[in-house]
Amino acid sequence: MPSWEGKSKGNKLGYSIFIGTLRYGGVLPAYVLLRFVAAYYFLFSYSSSRPIFQYFHTRVGHGWWRSLLSVYRNYYVFGQVLIDKVVVMSGIRNRFTFEFEGEQYLREITAAGKGGIMLSAHLGNWEVAGHLFRRLETRINIVMFDGEHERIKKYLSSVTGERNVNIIVIKDDLSHIYAINEALSNQELVCMHADRFLEGNKTVTASFLGADARFPAGPFLLAATFRVPVSLVFAFKETSSHYHLYATQPREYHGRRRQGVETAVQDFVHELEAMVKKYPEQWFNYYDFWEIPEDK
Repeated sequence: MPSWEGKSKGNKLGYSIFIGTLRYGGVLPAYVLLRFVAAYYFLFSYSSSRPIFQYFHTRVGHGWWRSLLSVYRNYYVFGQVLIDKVVVMSGIRNRFTFEFEGEQYLREITAAGKGGIMLSAHLGNWEVAGHLFRRLETRINIVMFDGEHERIKKYLSSVTGERNVNIIVIKDDLSHIYAINEALSNQELVCMHADRFLEGNKTVTASFLGADARFPAGPFLLAATFRVPVSLVFAFKETSSHYHLYATQPREYHGRRRQGVETAVQDFVHELEAMVKKYPEQWFNYYDFWEIPEDK
């Protein structure tokens, strides 16, 4: 499957069990329970295990057995970052610490008074980073697909409260473009992922980890069209209780729009590769990211 299907896994019962464990036992017991859940997905979720195994074996370069172990580790870390998201956003007592490398770059964007774009990927824990962006003292807008099941979203909102950011939902009628334009005109920050797309969306192809892969054209087209500062932002779990956040020096993509898009894509892919190599087990795209249809 060359594109993401737009929906998140999980169900209300699973979320409620983990949240109950967090409330009454804390983070550590939730992590212990998670080992069994990760083992279940490792053993029985072939549709996601196959492409993530190929990622470790073919793209990262691990041997067969190490790739197999990395699949389990990937599921476990993914579960940890989901738990951490709930903990941080709901205010459950924890011992998390954070290091923010490049925060001054985001402050430069807000101080410039032009608005700005932050691009990231499904790598690491974006939700933790987004929750901490309130320190920038400016309005944050996150652009996303409305892919979670509605009842799960409502349940999580009842636990964590509403996000302290404005959500701009991507819609077929392109109304999200006007919302983004309004946010930037108001000198606000707009955040979006630049690694997933739904089938039928416009894409750009770039060499990534040794093979061609498709990326959504939209985020890069917006960067070239609005010509506001763009920073690439990531957050990674380095220990059970410590996160490392990164932001790159902002850049504006001037010139003809096509040229701006190509430059933005290359910058993004270059930084994404560096981060994947540094944190390979925190890649959370569970489909064949590098599959290119024959007619492309």
